[in-house]
Amino acid sequence: MAGVFEVEVDGVEHDHGLGHHDDTNQDLSHLSPEEKWRLEHARMHAKHKGHEAMHAEMVLILIVTLVVAQLVLVQWKQRHPKSYNLVTLFQMWVVPLYFTTKLHWWRFLVTWFIFSVVTAFVTFRAKRKPLECTTPRLVYKWFLLLYKISYATGIVGYTVVMFTLFGINLIFRIKPEDAMDFGVSLLFYGLYYGVLGRDFAEMCADVMASTVGYYSASGMPTKHLSDSICAVCGQPILVDVSEEGIIENTYRLSCNHVFHEFCIRGWCIVGKKQTCPYCKEKVDLKRMFSNPWERPHVMYGQLLDWLRYLVAWQPVIIGLVQGINYILGLE
Repeated sequence: MAGVFEVEVDGVEHDHGLGHHDDTNQDLSHLSPEEKWRLEHARMHAKHKGHEAMHAEMVLILIVTLVVAQLVLVQWKQRHPKSYNLVTLFQMWVVPLYFTTKLHWWRFLVTWFIFSVVTAFVTFRAKRKPLECTTPRLVYKWFLLLYKISYATGIVGYTVVMFTLFGINLIFRIKPEDAMDFGVSLLFYGLYYGVLGRDFAEMCADVMASTVGYYSASGMPTKHLSDSICAVCGQPILVDVSEEGIIENTYRLSCNHVFHEFCIRGWCIVGKKQTCPYCKEKVDLKRMFSNPWERPHVMYGQLLDWLRYLVAWQPVIIGLVQGINYILGLE
């Protein structure tokens, strides 16, 4: 279509080379999708013409709010880590629920409900006093299973995304947008439930170990640990370190304290503890776990902190910025 198409929006003309004149109330049914996009683009520019100073002020408010909020969160985390972790955990749990309900993402809501019910039951068992002898094993088995499932889901999602970027999906005649949506969804599920599960596991690990009595977050334990007792769950160790167990093995740390396999894996990998549950000596995780995926190294911890910040605090900061802009009349 040759010629010149000048769109007049609010008294401002825009030349788009489409071949005829018209106003904003014209019938757009005869236009192609590309022409409609150009028309909307012209209207948007006309609407925001002359607002450059206001936009610059909004960007400045966003940057200042992000910096101040980050400083406040860092200080809060350093001075009051317990309250910071609890508030962050609550927001990690609730914020996605609000947005997914609003967007009608029913699959996420179903998985969130199942996770919440099971985790609430496990957390309730972990906080009960006196602590039942089977509770620590139940708690660590659940969170270790959740950790493995979420990690595998994240790896599969990342693999699907990379295959889509390289066009491998076309071999199976799968549309790129469908493959990318599937991969990103799996990646989000894996990371989200992985972080949330580890945070709940850390909270339960502190409560249970303190109740058992062989561990204290600060100070000395209230009980003396014998060689045949696991300090995490308080139950006897039936399999020798040198023997191969039918269900699970026994691990000996560099400090010579021994633990059930599920207990120490839950304590270190899922509960994010890198010290002996009894004497607090630093645990050499590289020697204890040969599988590199099970090492809670620094980069993975930074990724989890970033995701925690993104899900829990970023919506709050963006809402605060919008509130400031509204008060200043910039919205």
